[in-house]
Amino acid sequence: MPLFNYPIKNKKIILALGSESAGNFSIYFKKKFFFSEDFGDLLDEKNYKNYKKSILAFFKKNKLKPNIILTDLHPLYKTTIWGKILAKKYKAKHIQVQHHIAHIFSAIGETQLNPPAPPYQEGINQGDIAQEGIAQNYIGIACDGTGFGLDEKIWGGEVFQIFNFQTNSKFKIQNNKKYEIKRIGHLENQIMIGGDLAIKEPARMLIAILAKITNYELRITNKSQTLNLKSKIDLKSKILNLKLQKNFIYQFVKKFYTKNQFELLYNQLQQNFNCRETSSAGRILDAVSILLGFCQNERKYKHEPIKLLEKNSTIPYRIKSKIKNQKSKVILETTPLFEYLIKNLHRNKKRLAATAQRYIIQGLYEIIFKSKIINHKSKIFIAGGLANNKIFSAYAESRNIYLNKKIPRGDAGLSFGQIVWYLKN
Repeated sequence: MPLFNYPIKNKKIILALGSESAGNFSIYFKKKFFFSEDFGDLLDEKNYKNYKKSILAFFKKNKLKPNIILTDLHPLYKTTIWGKILAKKYKAKHIQVQHHIAHIFSAIGETQLNPPAPPYQEGINQGDIAQEGIAQNYIGIACDGTGFGLDEKIWGGEVFQIFNFQTNSKFKIQNNKKYEIKRIGHLENQIMIGGDLAIKEPARMLIAILAKITNYELRITNKSQTLNLKSKIDLKSKILNLKLQKNFIYQFVKKFYTKNQFELLYNQLQQNFNCRETSSAGRILDAVSILLGFCQNERKYKHEPIKLLEKNSTIPYRIKSKIKNQKSKVILETTPLFEYLIKNLHRNKKRLAATAQRYIIQGLYEIIFKSKIINHKSKIFIAGGLANNKIFSAYAESRNIYLNKKIPRGDAGLSFGQIVWYLKN
């Protein structure tokens, strides 16, 4: 198990159990980090057994007991459930850390490793990690697939401001907290029809997104009759309006669902039955991938729709981000992206693929400036599984946004971020 030093001193023995999709754990004591391998998806029972066995063996061998056990916020993750069991066994305190906040602290923490962590990504020299002083204002962009949010919705396209009370004499430390973490913006919430089933069947996401479109050039073909409507739909009959909308949506998903299957999903959406709201960048790109024809309506392997979208991307078209203020947050609208894609489906699909990815990362970056929170002392980080995406990472590097270079950017590095969050707070 890799071992490296960390400059923050804490007397506690801390165990972080990471996420569920990439089994990884970290242990901290006496200013040292023990960082485990990636055991793989813990939904695989064999992986889960090896993961648990390795943790228990570590504490037994070293004759240690954790004082603090950190898990993800998701209540149904295996790691969260087992964390509660371990907390009782060791009489330790159990603390849950929001998924994307842990991702951001993974990137922040990496800059303070001493010596730098062993290379987990090829082509990076250990000297490439600069030692980071204490910033007054951290800004974190989280780009990911699924993370249980503080509002119990599914997050995954977020912008956080992390304010350091220690370095600003105008503010006193509040409730013993060193940092104030504020979610200042995110992607427009879309609906996951059937909850997690929308991850397995990306056409479910597409149906929900297309159902929000009301301002477009609409082309509907019904048997031998073709109807063209421009500008906003303005029909006297509500029944006819719904029929036109359903016919419009169905033409994009009829490869994947029979008419009856589609009717059930559409009615489920209208009734908001077993539907979850999400701001996930991953789910948006899943829907783009199936709309452009790069994936089928099933995931044969993890992140398949997004990886196929990335693989088939070339040069993006220019498109302006649609950003709006909504209550206390800044929202990057994603429905207009699909309006654009539909209007331009006759154009080069590989360029459209790149356009969609660029739209997401560029828009999240623009939220920072729209929020007016950045100053000369701000340091911007990007983390989460989509930070590995070539379009996302290239854009981030062009804007001097820090990306993890040693600790994995995705869930395989989450446990490290959980501990850094704890140590800094």
